[in-house]
Amino acid sequence: MTRTLHARAALLDMDGTLVDSTAVVERLWLQWAEPHGIAPERVLSVVHGRQGHQSMAIMLPERDHAINLRENEQMLATESADVDGVIEIPGAAAFLEALQPYPHAIVTSANVPLMTARMTAAALAVPTIAVTAENVSASKPDPEGFLLGARLLGIDPADCVVFEDSGAGIQAAHAAGMRVVGVGPHAHAHEPTVAVADLRQVSITATADGFALEIG
Repeated sequence: MTRTLHARAALLDMDGTLVDSTAVVERLWLQWAEPHGIAPERVLSVVHGRQGHQSMAIMLPERDHAINLRENEQMLATESADVDGVIEIPGAAAFLEALQPYPHAIVTSANVPLMTARMTAAALAVPTIAVTAENVSASKPDPEGFLLGARLLGIDPADCVVFEDSGAGIQAAHAAGMRVVGVGPHAHAHEPTVAVADLRQVSITATADGFALEIG
């Protein structure tokens, strides 16, 4: 069954939405967690969609956050250097090409070097406007990143559609007052507006005041 969403701008998460980095994310975070005795299932339930220091704070709530900030910088550098297995989410390149005439931005918890490394590894062009870890004071599920993306594009949040895969990201988009296309096998559990297996299920057509997303 096809569903249509009308929008004036799109805001795109990166990991799990445009690039499949699951293998490297889970490998590196499980390595980080092992000395702390944190169960793998706990790690995997926390790390997706958030900035690293926020994930650390959730998993080690009693630890000085200054340590989290330092270790997060090390993790970002390690992640930027390790792109083994990072590939395009099916349909992402064609979807980004179809979005070119319309306002759109990437909104990611990665910093610029990590975003650039993973998008390059997946052979995807980075949108001209990007909101990264350097630009926000609060990690998803806080809506700050998506609201900043809308502001940079000059589009009302209600006229934006977010593409996200994680619970934290979908929660952030809803908090920003935006509709959400959930991408991937786990997104539907977090109650997006509509869910797709991947971006091959989304097509774009021009409308008088923006574009229509045909989903399904």
